[in-house]
Amino acid sequence: MLKNQQPSFDSSKSCQSKQTQNRKYQDVMKHQFTYRPLVRRSKPVLKQVKTWPAGAISALQDCFECTDWNRFREAATNGNSMNLEVYTTSVTSYIGKCIDDVTVSKTITTRSNQKLWMTAEVRALLKLRDSAFRAGDKEALRTARAKLSRAIKGVKRTHAQRIHGHFQDSGDFWRIWQGIQAITNYKTTPSACDSDTSPPRCAE
Repeated sequence: MLKNQQPSFDSSKSCQSKQTQNRKYQDVMKHQFTYRPLVRRSKPVLKQVKTWPAGAISALQDCFECTDWNRFREAATNGNSMNLEVYTTSVTSYIGKCIDDVTVSKTITTRSNQKLWMTAEVRALLKLRDSAFRAGDKEALRTARAKLSRAIKGVKRTHAQRIHGHFQDSGDFWRIWQGIQAITNYKTTPSACDSDTSPPRCAE
């Protein structure tokens, strides 16, 4: 009689065990394969940048032309020897002060998905397009989209020409390195601020 007796099987416990295993598997798969965009994974960063308003370059050139550069050399000279560190530090500090006098400092927000070619003009057109979309003005939206498309093509072309310019002279390794930095966004200044924030080039 005992040999023919079948062992009891609790089906409810088996179902609960399978449900628990499925739930754990779903939780693991959810955490493993959930995609989060980079802009959500990285917090926005606030940075201080300098903008060059109209007339800043000419004002800086006038400042340099009126400067008596020999005074820096005389201040760093003791007898027949010149302290090169004092000389370079004083000159660079003076140049930095002149730049601070003619430029405007502002705080900008940079995000991880920010395009390298983004400019203030494109940002303004993006806001104009969004405003037209929210207002429901189809004609204004069509015009804003056309202007935005032309502006994006223009800034992309300008950005590409600037990058290509770094590789024109194969013997200028510094320019090549600057081009690589611009392509890889390695320690570059964000381009989300107004117009051009790079140091000015004096007229030759």
